[in-house]
Amino acid sequence: MVALYLREMRWKFALIIWCLLMISRAVMGRGNQYVTCGSVVKLMNTAHKVRLHSHDVKYGTGSGQQSVTGTELKEDVNSHWAIKATTGKHCTRGEPIKCGDQIRLEHTTTQKNLHSHIFASPLSGNQEISAYGDNGIGDTGDHWIIVCDGDHWERDEEVMLRHVDTNMYLSVSGRSYGRPINGQVEVVGISSPTTNSRWQTVEGLFIHPTDFNPKHKHEHTEL
Repeated sequence: MVALYLREMRWKFALIIWCLLMISRAVMGRGNQYVTCGSVVKLMNTAHKVRLHSHDVKYGTGSGQQSVTGTELKEDVNSHWAIKATTGKHCTRGEPIKCGDQIRLEHTTTQKNLHSHIFASPLSGNQEISAYGDNGIGDTGDHWIIVCDGDHWERDEEVMLRHVDTNMYLSVSGRSYGRPINGQVEVVGISSPTTNSRWQTVEGLFIHPTDFNPKHKHEHTEL
């Protein structure tokens, strides 16, 4: 009888441990599926399959600021963008970005922020999108609102980015540049969202909500 009782207790104990493990995994999974502050990501336009890109090439018209384009190359290091809070504000590393939050995207190679303003784009005449600032410091033209359906920005979700100052949506015109950026496509701001205005994180270094301890590991996909 004692042996039977002990076996039954061990089985119940094992069942409780298994249930707790499943709950823990579910909670961690929810926390890890979000795009978070401090993450470095590549954003792909889901209609044209190009990644948001910049480089030390200035526009020959409009603002003359650093150009922003779309590229089909998956491995290009010039397609990395760091997610930050708006100018003068701070967000906690690993904190999930909520739908409706205002953020900045800093181009990691040149340390300029994704930017827009009242200038015409060079190919289609829509609103110009540029990269602006020094060492990650710019102005309110760097602020973007994350437009998504749920409570938070999820990694596999298609989202839109609306420019705070002008209410334009980050989009792709579909027109291609010639030299010196041959084959890259024009990224623009448009007044009304379309399928060309949808973006998704496809690669990156994602900071988890529990990664406040520097000894913890960060999850990343191939950059």
